[in-house]
Amino acid sequence: MFEIGEYIVYGMNGVCRVEEIGTMNLGGIDSDKLYYTLLPLYAKGSRVFTPVDNQKVIMRNVITREEACSLIDEMKDVELIEVTDDKHRELAYKEALKTCDCREWIRIINTILKRKEERLAQGKKMSACDEKYLKQARDNLYGEFALSLTMEKDEVEDYMEHRITLKEMASAS
Repeated sequence: MFEIGEYIVYGMNGVCRVEEIGTMNLGGIDSDKLYYTLLPLYAKGSRVFTPVDNQKVIMRNVITREEACSLIDEMKDVELIEVTDDKHRELAYKEALKTCDCREWIRIINTILKRKEERLAQGKKMSACDEKYLKQARDNLYGEFALSLTMEKDEVEDYMEHRITLKEMASAS
């Protein structure tokens, strides 16, 4: 069970702070059942109520600073999503997003950025589907990394690029 004040990842809501743990006083709801009241970190003004024993939505601890740095260092090595058919690719993106796993979000980002490069070389723009899933994967990943790395969400991408560049320079010398 999570503690009040703790930050967790809650499904597609991303990083949330556990605000309360208690019963709900609503008709039709089991008054003995415990619920989390969650405050999504990047959706100001919204609240999520979910049973403590919810098995339908992934709830997990936010990764540590060390885990975030390790994932950034391994980003270039994360395998791509190898789907050639557009319909199946979108399904693969959806499934990867739903895992709430940072490595899967990186797979989506890497796959879409490679596709973007290939499409631009052919004189084509990025597809709307790719844009949508790139934004979602980045929002989720950068939101969690921001908390783990104690920085603002809009600073994460620059930090990642800087860290990757330093690693490449170190391995080149």
